[in-house]
Amino acid sequence: MTPLLADVQVETLAEDAWLLRFGETIDDAVNDRVHAAAAKLRANLENVECVPAYASLLLRFDVAQWLDDDGRFGGERLRAAIAAAWSERSSAEKAPREVSIPVCYDGVDLPEVATHARLSIEEVIARHTAARYRVAMLGFAPGFPYLLGLDPILAMPRRSNPRTSVPAGSVAIGGQQTGIYPQSLPGGWQLIGRTPMRLFDFAATSPSLLGPSDHVRFRAIDQGEYQRLADDVGSHP
Repeated sequence: MTPLLADVQVETLAEDAWLLRFGETIDDAVNDRVHAAAAKLRANLENVECVPAYASLLLRFDVAQWLDDDGRFGGERLRAAIAAAWSERSSAEKAPREVSIPVCYDGVDLPEVATHARLSIEEVIARHTAARYRVAMLGFAPGFPYLLGLDPILAMPRRSNPRTSVPAGSVAIGGQQTGIYPQSLPGGWQLIGRTPMRLFDFAATSPSLLGPSDHVRFRAIDQGEYQRLADDVGSHP
């Protein structure tokens, strides 16, 4: 790895992919820098795809567009273009999109989470719905949001024996994060509730309900409202 800008490092992953590293830990400030960089590069650098993660930013590009006169890949030209895009003045920053996610808090692991946190179930729900979360990244499966902002008191280790199948829409806690299973998947996070919202739809124009840097708030609902919303979502193709 070699320095790119200040303390940012660049690592070559493939002939058409670079990884910009901003740090090595799951940290709000580091993730802020990742998303700020992604927004600036998207705005000022054409034909380069930006995929943010917790502490890194994947850049994908068409090698053919960065060939020198001798037919060789112009890595230094791309590096200079990134630096120039980085230094461009940003226009007025766009406010993050905020998405409300209804949750029926009846997860099978909710009592265990409450015991671990030394709280009542009602207090767990209150703390989980009080926070505003940011989509730090999408990963693991299409549409799976890794959300930062969990109340530290609710942090709980993953299960020692992961489940072979977690229902779609399950809202869960894994370590210091919370997330939502977009499909029925294996997983070891602690299940505290479920949402009727469809997190990923291959047929939709924008398949993923949530995107990186979106803000999320959870809203507690009862089983009756869950079923009404589920029926409504199911009635729309």
